[in-house]
Amino acid sequence: MSPPISQSDLESFSKHLRNSERILALCGAGLSAASGLPTFRGVGGLWRSHEAQRLATPQAFANDPGLVWQFYSYRRHMALQAQPNPGHFALAELARRKKDFLTLSQNVDGLHQRARHPSSQLHLLHGSLFDVRCTAFYCNYSEQNFTDPITPALAIPKEVTQPAPLGTAESGAEATNSLSSAMQSALAAKELDIADDRIEIPELDIKDLPQCPKCGNGLLRPGVVWFNELLPRQTIDAISKWIDSSKKIDLILVIGTSARVTPAADYVEEAKEKGARVAVINMDRADTPGGIYGLEKEDWFFEGDAAVILPEIFQGEIGDISDRIRQG
Repeated sequence: MSPPISQSDLESFSKHLRNSERILALCGAGLSAASGLPTFRGVGGLWRSHEAQRLATPQAFANDPGLVWQFYSYRRHMALQAQPNPGHFALAELARRKKDFLTLSQNVDGLHQRARHPSSQLHLLHGSLFDVRCTAFYCNYSEQNFTDPITPALAIPKEVTQPAPLGTAESGAEATNSLSSAMQSALAAKELDIADDRIEIPELDIKDLPQCPKCGNGLLRPGVVWFNELLPRQTIDAISKWIDSSKKIDLILVIGTSARVTPAADYVEEAKEKGARVAVINMDRADTPGGIYGLEKEDWFFEGDAAVILPEIFQGEIGDISDRIRQG
């Protein structure tokens, strides 16, 4: 539960937001946490017995593409089951109200887009789970793909009730009923949580993984930016052009991220150099750019869940968005 926002902070922030024209928002995993998505943040963030960061590398994919695809297929599935939360909708509405507003997101889950955030005002620093591209050297194939699972071998396993042995059935009707009950049970079966390493998962062959339909011999990979890879050049250039404009930046919102690694940390410093005041929205007071001592006296720290705080602190500009959230 988020602690109450002080009235003086809310009033001073609302006044500054009302007078702000150029606004930068930097979003991290904390924004999507309220939608039920695991963050896998930092060293020690485990998927099964594997450090999630160690699976998010070109080397891991080269060594065991089946395991890496199972990790990302799990994340794709979880993201498609999740819904954008009020924080996503509030941010999208503020972007529509403030035309010189830019959101930079480190999230790959597609929730900004599903909250109808204006695409021209959204840059995905780390790509998307739902982009896939070919790994063959001479092939440039890429596509958006929301199929879940992307291949049958990557389906999330389920608990399935086995039918009674047919040899015990006393009639054909009993055998049919047993099979029918098993089929209905399979449809309603609970998915197994393959993030738990007590749940067995198969070792997959290359042929079971997504293949390139263009070149025919390349393996498709998730279109996210892995560790040791460069961020998309087009994205970086567009952000730099916006920041390097001669115009002042009025405000930077740091939402659900510590923004302590590049390029996120650089964007905070660059915005501050262009005159921006900083508003941090985070669950942990110590988890801020430069630590809590990195904030100036005129900046704001709003402690708590971004899904709760953003609609509240933006309300003076966007109004009550409850109906829009219900409409999806």
